[in-house]
Amino acid sequence: MKPFMYIGLLLIVLITTGCWDRTEINDIAFVMGTAMDLTDDGNIMGSVQIAIPPSAQGGPGKSRKQEQYFMISAVGKNSSEVIRNLQDKLSRRLFYAHRSVVFVGEPLARHGIKDVLDHFSRDPRTRLRTFIMVAKGNEGREILKIRYPFEQVPSEAVREMEVSKAGLGVTIRDLFIAAASEGINPVMGVIEGAVPSKGMEDSANKIFRLAGAAVFKDFKLAGFLNNKETRGLLWVLDKMKIGRITATIPGDNGNVGMVLTDSKRKITADVRGSRIKIHILLQGNGSLYENNTKLDIGQSENLKLVQAALEKSVEADVQGLLTKAQKKYKVDVIGFGQTIYRDQPKQWKLLREKWDQQFPEVDVSLTVKITIRDTGMAGPPLLLEEKEIKK
Repeated sequence: MKPFMYIGLLLIVLITTGCWDRTEINDIAFVMGTAMDLTDDGNIMGSVQIAIPPSAQGGPGKSRKQEQYFMISAVGKNSSEVIRNLQDKLSRRLFYAHRSVVFVGEPLARHGIKDVLDHFSRDPRTRLRTFIMVAKGNEGREILKIRYPFEQVPSEAVREMEVSKAGLGVTIRDLFIAAASEGINPVMGVIEGAVPSKGMEDSANKIFRLAGAAVFKDFKLAGFLNNKETRGLLWVLDKMKIGRITATIPGDNGNVGMVLTDSKRKITADVRGSRIKIHILLQGNGSLYENNTKLDIGQSENLKLVQAALEKSVEADVQGLLTKAQKKYKVDVIGFGQTIYRDQPKQWKLLREKWDQQFPEVDVSLTVKITIRDTGMAGPPLLLEEKEIKK
C-alpha cells in the first residue's frame, strides 16, 4: 500500500510545481515615474517614464546618445481608463514596482486629487513608498521630459534627492496617513522644472530642484511654502534629520553657519473653552561649520551670542510658517488639532467640527534652544590678525 501512496505523492509534486503564471522580464515595461495632469476639457492625462532595457538598445556599437528611457501619455476620464489607453500603446505590460515618484501637475492639484488618490488606494500594484510631489507652475509630464546628468533615468534622481532628506519627502503612504488622521491636513513635496543655475540662464543645462511644500485642504492645493518655511515645518513635525542654519550676528556685520545633527520638538496645548494656547519647544544641537565674524567662538560669551542669533534665525522661519498656515491658507498642516486630539480627546470632540474656524485664532508661543557642541578645528577666524579678534 505504501508504494502506491509514495507514487501518488510524487505525481502530485510533479503536476503542482512550475511557474505556470510567470511573466518573462522581456514582456515587462518598467515604469520609473508617473505624471498626472488635467486637460482643458476636464479629463486626466497620465504619462509614464519607462526605462529602456540594454537588450533593446542595440549591440556594443550603439550610439552613446541612445536614450535610457522614453515617455508616453494617454488621456482618460479616470485613472483606470488612462492606464488602459497607455497599455494599448505598448508591446509590454506596464510594471509599477520600480516606480520612484508620482508628479501631480499644479492645475490638477488645484482642481483636486481625490479621484486620483482613490485609484492609488485600490490598485495593489501601487507601492505605498512611492514619493508623490506637486510640479509647481508646471504640468507633471514636463518634469518627466527633463534630462538629469547624474542618473540614466531622471525619476531616479528625484528619488535620491528625497531619500537624502534634502527636502520634504512625502510618500503615498504618508499622504494617506495624514488624510485619515484627526487634526492635521496633508502636505506634499514640491518640485520645479527646467531651472537654470544662477548665472547660467543661457545654458542648455536646465534641471529640476526641490522647492518647498504644497499645502492641501479637502484634497485641493491651497498654496505653497517656500524652502525656509518648509524647514520650519520639518522641525515642527519632528521630521528634521539634518539641516543647515545660517544667522547674521547683530552689530558685527558677519554671519555664521551651523549644521544641525540632532533635533527635538515638543508641542503642548492648553484648551479652556474657545481659548486655545499652543506652545512649541524646538531643541537642537550640532556643529559650527562657518564663522564669518570677528568673534572668538571659544569664549563663552561669544558662543552664547552666536547661539542666540541662530535661535532667532530659526524663530523667523517658523514664524513665517505659522503666519502662512494660520492667516493666509488657514490650514492646520502643523498638527495642533492632532495634539489636542491626542492629549485632550474630550475637548477635541467639541472643537472638531469648527476647527477650520478655530485654527487661525489659536495663540501660539515659540521657544527655540540651540546648542553648539563643536566649534571646529580652529577657534578664532584664521584669516584675522590677533588685534582684530573679539574675545
